[in-house]
Amino acid sequence: MRITGLGHAGMFIETVGGNIICDPVLGPSFFGSWFPFPDNRGLDWERYGREADFLYISHRHRDHFDPRLLERYISKDIEVLLPEYVTDDLEVDIRALGYNNITYAPAGQVIERGDLKMMITPLRAPSDGPIGDSSLSVDDGTASILNQNDSHPLDLEALLSFGKPEAYFTQVSGAIWWPMVYDLPQEAKQNFARLKREAQNKRAMYYIEKVDAPHVFPMAGPPMFLREELFRYNGTGQEDDSIFTDQKEFLAHLKEQAPQYDGQLFIPGTVVDMNHGEMTVTQSLYSQGEIDHIFDEKWEYLAEQKATRQQEVIDEEATRAEVLAPEEMLAALKAWWEPLLKKSRTIRLGVGGNVRFKIGDLDMVVDFPKAKVREYAGEECIYWYTIPADLVSTNIRDHEIDWSNSIFLSMQFSVGRSGKFNEFLTTFLKCLSVDRIEYVENWYQEQTDQTEDAEIGDWVVQRRCPHLRADLTRTGKIDEDGVLTCSMHDWKWDLKTGKCLSTAGHAIRAEKIDPVTDEALRPGA
Repeated sequence: MRITGLGHAGMFIETVGGNIICDPVLGPSFFGSWFPFPDNRGLDWERYGREADFLYISHRHRDHFDPRLLERYISKDIEVLLPEYVTDDLEVDIRALGYNNITYAPAGQVIERGDLKMMITPLRAPSDGPIGDSSLSVDDGTASILNQNDSHPLDLEALLSFGKPEAYFTQVSGAIWWPMVYDLPQEAKQNFARLKREAQNKRAMYYIEKVDAPHVFPMAGPPMFLREELFRYNGTGQEDDSIFTDQKEFLAHLKEQAPQYDGQLFIPGTVVDMNHGEMTVTQSLYSQGEIDHIFDEKWEYLAEQKATRQQEVIDEEATRAEVLAPEEMLAALKAWWEPLLKKSRTIRLGVGGNVRFKIGDLDMVVDFPKAKVREYAGEECIYWYTIPADLVSTNIRDHEIDWSNSIFLSMQFSVGRSGKFNEFLTTFLKCLSVDRIEYVENWYQEQTDQTEDAEIGDWVVQRRCPHLRADLTRTGKIDEDGVLTCSMHDWKWDLKTGKCLSTAGHAIRAEKIDPVTDEALRPGA
């Protein structure tokens, strides 16, 4: 087996049973904000497109799904491996490009092509993709790998039922806009960025130790920001207020925390040859001197990229829609969002207030309790967004149902809030279609089920995390103050009150064990 890095989460897997091209992206993505780091334009894309037998797109986020690249390089006859998702958004996008040779990949089902075995493990929670993220397991008899990209699977037993991989490819950098776009004092932004980087490292280490593959390849980020107004947020930021750990930084962390694992640099042109337990890693696109320049003189390298790639930024801006007049924009959003709000009882209760949107000359409020979209009239708001009108006009034109997959990850906006992070609000703005809203509402209702309890330290706690139902006996840790942390996404709860310390809502059920009777101190007991 041979695995070649294509940049970001992309890879070309050559096996005895056929070649798989995974998540190929050239970008720029998200309204011209994200470029793969390092530059991957020098790869032989004609060859990869010509020689690929299978196309695997993990999910529809545009740093994994690049329609322009697919149309230019990938044959319409290729066999597409489609993850089993609850909505057909990814399939609709792929078929719209002319790809109809689709193999449906049910969760946990092994697909065999001669000696080649493949298994796709999909995730379906509101925050997964959302409603769509996946990993790919591959074994051809000569080697086995797990391409987890930026999915965060909860059921590792099911994932690893395919077999323990020899090489593990996983996200270690972030893919989020927090805290960079938030209206925060600079010192607070720096502190939150540091905490986010630490949480990302902890999550990556959790998976590395659970998967326990001997060879580890960090990938799926970080991006390059080459737009003038975003340039300062590259890496950990020019002012230490950004979250994007690079591959070399994480490899140093891995060596310090778990030196038993063989961490390897995986960038565009990295070639990994595996054959019955033997492995070699070479670099085909960049020399060692160039790699040293990219990572050790990063800001100089980024400045060089920025100076030579502004035409790509200009070209992207030319594709945006003509800005709608404020009254047209309000009418369009009202007609689109109000029917969805009426179907979103759990989300409306979870948001519980007004959210303000300043979009160019439009000043608008979304009243979640009353399911109304109207002009802002001085109401008290729990969140307030400022978004360029051309971005919203483009999303209206394209009927983009996932604003995280466009505006939010572009980081070309700003936001403030009066309290904690509200996952219900973010979920609504990721799920702007009837199919998604109905699924999410049902999903949230299922989370209220009274699942079994389990002992963790001196506490009896509901076994499943209120966030994404991770098994807290495996992912939960309780400190001496009675604060439970789920290592999956670093969410925290005060077990004395059951209150979530990370976001609004999502209370947990917990009782302290009586040191005398060794029984849980339950109400009424």
